[in-house]
Amino acid sequence: MTRAFNTRLVILTQGALLLIEAVFMALAFVVSWWNNDYDEGAFLVSTVLTAIAGFICLAIGHDAPRQVGEREGYVIVASVWLVFSAFGMLPYYLSGQIPTITDAWFETMSGFTTTGATIVTDIERMTHGALFWRSLTQWLGGMGIIVLSIAILPMFGLGGMQLYAAEVTGLQYEKLSPRIADTAKHLWITYIILTLAEAALLYTEGMTLFDAICHSLTTVATGGFSTKNIGIAYYANPAIPYTIVLFILLSSINFGLIILLFRGKPQRLLHDEETHWFLGAVALVTLVLTIGLTVQRALVLPDANIRAILKCIEPSFREGLFTTVTTMTSTGYSYVDYMQWAPFLWVVVFFLMFTGGSSGSTAGGVKWIRIAIFAKSGLAEFQRRIHPNAIVPVKINHQPISQQTTNNVMAFMLFYVMMLVISILVFCALGVDFVESIGTAVSCMGNIGPCLGQYGPAGTFAAFPAAGKWFMTLVMLIGRLEIFTILLLFTKVLWKK
Repeated sequence: MTRAFNTRLVILTQGALLLIEAVFMALAFVVSWWNNDYDEGAFLVSTVLTAIAGFICLAIGHDAPRQVGEREGYVIVASVWLVFSAFGMLPYYLSGQIPTITDAWFETMSGFTTTGATIVTDIERMTHGALFWRSLTQWLGGMGIIVLSIAILPMFGLGGMQLYAAEVTGLQYEKLSPRIADTAKHLWITYIILTLAEAALLYTEGMTLFDAICHSLTTVATGGFSTKNIGIAYYANPAIPYTIVLFILLSSINFGLIILLFRGKPQRLLHDEETHWFLGAVALVTLVLTIGLTVQRALVLPDANIRAILKCIEPSFREGLFTTVTTMTSTGYSYVDYMQWAPFLWVVVFFLMFTGGSSGSTAGGVKWIRIAIFAKSGLAEFQRRIHPNAIVPVKINHQPISQQTTNNVMAFMLFYVMMLVISILVFCALGVDFVESIGTAVSCMGNIGPCLGQYGPAGTFAAFPAAGKWFMTLVMLIGRLEIFTILLLFTKVLWKK
């Protein structure tokens, strides 16, 4: 017999989450008030409306049974991004800084899913409060709204493994404590420490305190929103992009392994195969881009002597490293317009959009654990063709993985490609150029932000068709929740379970 769906529990949970959002929105109001921004009233009204909605939901669901089942877990995880975005766009819309609902919804969903695509053509005209809220949406979405809530929801008698398992990205997650709420707290403490450490470094390297805080929020979230029109290129100190690269890399490694590293147990991180694949790919692609950019620069030098060529190496390395890391990890910061590079180089960057960071990190994309399993499964199948009777297990970290895990990866890859194809067809039907349709689809599914053509790192999505913007936000959400969480909601098996 099918257990009735606990609707009031879902409403109760949404109410608790809305109160959490109202608290963070109040922080943006304080920033706006402190800087005498004209939008402080919009933030105050938005905070009050969000809090009222939260209390109403708590009142409706106050006597709901507190047990979170799988169905309730998946519905909560999928719907919280919609609810958060619906209220999160109010400050933009009420202040008039983003005057249309379509664009306000797009900017907010892009923030919470850490995609980093924007419709704002002049970022520096936005108020301090709006810029801080823009960065804060990515910070909340980076570690995951649900992971945050699991650390807090026990106060409301809620929480559970179902929420954590449904939201955390990748094939596996680290359970660092017997209680899942303690695991969520450990993750968030590490997240906060990385944020504060980066903000302090960026401030000492020449950023204003406000810019340092905003960029640290969006770096550890691998989100990519900046407070400047030209992104990180605004800052002349070369130490700044190197610092940002360091913290992007730290945030793109499994947070469970980072916590174990802080606990004095570096062996797990040093011997983790996914980390090897990830960092190895970063090193290889950076080398390719560095050589390509150095050659490209040398060819236009009026006097191509050895000294002049050597001077090209460091900026080429910096641009190649930054572009590799920010693209591969789905951060999407603007530092250099790779569309101005030789076609071979920007095509290499485009293929990076299909990869991602490590599972259990804030990075988007396919994740390197899946790429490793996919590649090893293909090699194993090739070996079986040569030796039909041979037993060729697929191993990760020297341990054979189950056939179910391999099937999971293959299914994910299939659905990922199918979603890309559907997205490309939709964008083309809306009149978007074919190449830009491909780039936009890949960018949204991987939560990257900039893509190709006029929507590259030097452009925005302001001119994108309105219907296309709504569809883009759907693809962003599907990519952020890694497909299955959304698709499961439309299966009979889940609702009959």
